[in-house]
Amino acid sequence: MFCQEIQLRVRYADTDQMGYAYYGNYAMYYEVARTEVFRSLGLPYKETEAMGFLMPVLENHSYYHAPAYYDDLLTIKVMIKEVPMVKIRFHYEFYNPAKELIHTGDTLLVFLRSDTRKPCRIPPAFLEKIKPYFE
Repeated sequence: MFCQEIQLRVRYADTDQMGYAYYGNYAMYYEVARTEVFRSLGLPYKETEAMGFLMPVLENHSYYHAPAYYDDLLTIKVMIKEVPMVKIRFHYEFYNPAKELIHTGDTLLVFLRSDTRKPCRIPPAFLEKIKPYFE
């Protein structure tokens, strides 16, 4: 299983009238986390796209356990629990500064060839980087 933690600070602009991180921002937080995962593996999204691959989101699930607040430094644990093939599912756990679990979720993305916009198998360069985590 692949697992990595990143940190993200809740900005003032991310909050609603109640002072909570607005629920709609979690999809953006997921994207920030995924982007950092790809970068840490040595395959930034920009390079993946330059190789001719796209990764649109097919599913997005969010579960809110407790609010995050302005200026909270959140720890986001990003996990890939299965070897990706044509699709890749990311699992997320969000922890507040007190290390309490406040949010869980997952997204399912599909690999597409950018020229045909048709589903394809995981790019070989990405499989090479991720496979050691599953051995």
